[in-house]
Amino acid sequence: MNGPKAELYAHDLSAAIWRKSSASAGEGNCVEVTDLPGGIAVRDSKNTRLEPLRFTAEEWNAFRSGTVSGEL
Repeated sequence: MNGPKAELYAHDLSAAIWRKSSASAGEGNCVEVTDLPGGIAVRDSKNTRLEPLRFTAEEWNAFRSGTVSGEL
């Protein structure tokens, strides 16, 4: 892996500040996100030991747009 994606995965998340969606109803079935330079990391709030997924800003924007428009 190289380029922007490699940079995202090289970023140390040990001090990351994770947040849940404001739409979370508190059931514990959520994802958490943290901002990264040039992207975002996403993890399972129920199993925070799993490796978070990392998305470039372009990938995350495409995902959000697809979700809002009903494509996904």
